[in-house]
Amino acid sequence: MLFISRLSKFLQIAWFSYIALWSAGASANASTVYVGPNHAIRSIREGLQKIKAGDSLIIDGGHYKEGNLIIQQAIVFMGINQPVIDGNLEFEILTISGKNIVVSGITFMNSGKSATRDYASIKCIDSENIRIENNKILNSYFGIHVSNSSQIHIKTNWISGQAESEQTSGNGIHLWKCNHALIENNHINGHRDGIYFEFVTESSILNNYSTENVRYGLHFMFSHKDYYARNTFIKNGAGVAVMYSREVTMESNHFENNWGAASYGILLKDISDSWIFSNTFDQNTIGIYIEGSSRMVVEKNLFKENGWALKVQASCNDIQFQYNNFLANTFDVATNGTNVLSRFNQNYWDKYDGYDRTKDGFGDIPYHPVSMYSMIVEENPNALILLRSILIATLDKAEKAIPSLTPENLVDFQPKIFPNKL
Repeated sequence: MLFISRLSKFLQIAWFSYIALWSAGASANASTVYVGPNHAIRSIREGLQKIKAGDSLIIDGGHYKEGNLIIQQAIVFMGINQPVIDGNLEFEILTISGKNIVVSGITFMNSGKSATRDYASIKCIDSENIRIENNKILNSYFGIHVSNSSQIHIKTNWISGQAESEQTSGNGIHLWKCNHALIENNHINGHRDGIYFEFVTESSILNNYSTENVRYGLHFMFSHKDYYARNTFIKNGAGVAVMYSREVTMESNHFENNWGAASYGILLKDISDSWIFSNTFDQNTIGIYIEGSSRMVVEKNLFKENGWALKVQASCNDIQFQYNNFLANTFDVATNGTNVLSRFNQNYWDKYDGYDRTKDGFGDIPYHPVSMYSMIVEENPNALILLRSILIATLDKAEKAIPSLTPENLVDFQPKIFPNKL
């Protein structure tokens, strides 16, 4: 399938880049320079001045405060015995601008913070074929900030901030105007956005854990032909947002416990030609909120114990919802209009009380997942106070028998009797 071939391409690029870099480092003229309290060279800055392209700089255990360090040539910059590089809350810690660079095994902490400058623990500018892996980044403004770069591999980093508000914090992993990036196996918490993509194309986000960020666990803007899978987003301020993008594949991610007046498992705004497949939306205020989007397939997802499983605004069109399971949600589907241009097919609804006389696994009567009460709440949120009342239950039953307020064309003509296999 398309997304599998795309992913394989990204992995191959990262792997061949890695081999090429190490081949350069293993050339006859390459050398290894050690820095540390027990070595001849005790300063990282001095070590950087002594090495040349293809060399390795090994930073031994110790606590280093050396201002802003700059790498502009192809080297391996690696820590052993848990070295700490401290920005002293004043400086950007490491700036990279070049090709074929590895940064690994180092703890970066206390980068500078500014309302006007994007200070970061690690910043990549105009770079290519960069690997940033197995690092710890603590108490930073931006954790890893990458701009105008390609073939970036950010892997197995622990990035933990202390954000208090959107205005006073940066993002954990931030990419702007990049392509062919691979972001995998990172743990990010305590930032404005856990992972942020803007103008990023043909890139993958895999197996990351993003939690307790002030705004979004993941934030996409104007980023096309990207793929993200098997990520976990828990307890983020507003959940996840994918905006103004096309050809995005979202597979096997877990969205959990994103609660708040403006929180979602995922917000989809003005996106198109995308696929949302095999994800879990568990205990969110809204599982998926979709606005101004078109030509999408939402299939084989689990919506469980959300306030609203889906909010599909009337500005959407040509969205296919199929083979999903809806379990124990307060509302399964809500919308803000009567003209619905999306389709529902062969979903399982635990609120469906029809029958299957033909024993073909499908209900004999169509299911209208939008309740009259959800339409009332959409217009008047204060009506939620009546959620468990007998009056509301009676009105909903009457609306199902003789629909008058709910959208007539928002209907699943083949509701499943038993849950779909996801």
